[in-house]
Amino acid sequence: MDTATLLGPLKDATRREVGGVQVDVVRTSGSSRVKRVVYPAGFRWSKDLKPVLGTELCQHAHVGFLAAGRLAIQYADGTQEEYAAPQVVAIAPGHDGWVVGEEPAILIEFDFEGETVERLGLKRP
Repeated sequence: MDTATLLGPLKDATRREVGGVQVDVVRTSGSSRVKRVVYPAGFRWSKDLKPVLGTELCQHAHVGFLAAGRLAIQYADGTQEEYAAPQVVAIAPGHDGWVVGEEPAILIEFDFEGETVERLGLKRP
């Protein structure tokens, strides 16, 4: 897939960069949002975002469509998952994550701001 098309401008998006990750957010209705998250090659949450956010693991849920690249996830209990585009992704809070390989990972993510875990039932046992 041509990632240039995936990285084109998004109408009505708000862009920010955190820890080298590019996040474009479009608010849809109420607390619902669609985000394009671009994780660069070499990205690892524990290296790039842990110092910025100050938590031991990522506490956000991620639900969406991995449009390009590969991601690996490891939960606190050691369980690992790997995703390769094109693939639907559902990741519960409490994980480390990193880009696998030399290609950026592009995730089209859906969330409900602070209500994502409850609304989508993504709690880990």
